[in-house]
Amino acid sequence: MTKVAIITGASRGIGAATATLLANHGHSICINYFSQADKANKLVETIRQSGGNAIAVKADLGNEEDIIRLFEVVDQLLGPVTTLVNNAGTNGGISTVENITLDCLQSVFATNVYGTFLASREALKRMKQHDGGTIINISSEAARFGGNNLSHYAASKAAINTFTIGFAREAAAYKVRVNTVSPGVIDTDMHTSASPERIAALMKSLPTGRMGSAREVAELVCWLASDEASYISGAIIPVTGAR
Repeated sequence: MTKVAIITGASRGIGAATATLLANHGHSICINYFSQADKANKLVETIRQSGGNAIAVKADLGNEEDIIRLFEVVDQLLGPVTTLVNNAGTNGGISTVENITLDCLQSVFATNVYGTFLASREALKRMKQHDGGTIINISSEAARFGGNNLSHYAASKAAINTFTIGFAREAAAYKVRVNTVSPGVIDTDMHTSASPERIAALMKSLPTGRMGSAREVAELVCWLASDEASYISGAIIPVTGAR
């Protein structure tokens, strides 16, 4: 059976690195994006030039109709999904709870939580009919320590961790494995676009003296998607450099 991977939010960062590695391991790739069409299409071209198969599909992971359409397009162009990487996410911006708005909360939870639930629902429907598959969620170590004026983001990622455990038990009967990768401080836009003061404070907290790379996170995602991880399900695995 053809290996087909959907990576949400895959135009850059961890998503793009994961798409590249999974393509190298023989998956046909759907690069989902919302606003970064140029980057998504460039990544598709790079994968194709390397002999892989890839498409880019625009979809808002905070919108149920978009999510359903995303999976239908993949059905038509690549075949049923065998690996789903729930990577799309937003942190909503720095805010104290005192100043949080309902719009911010709705935006963060729509993409990070509802989008993960709904994409997983659509993936499971297909995986049940085609001898199983793997679902890998991208969480954050903020779920464990609460973030720094990002408790809204941290709470959304904590929800994903709990979802992973419960959903893994449901999905096991259908040969579907569900795991979460929980990155710490990674050299992506979410961290490097912060203020110099915030970056300096982050660097002081890193035992290894450096941020992790998107490739290092992607390597774990690819392993979890492989047969070598066949008895790993319901796990939440940190990638933190000992932080």
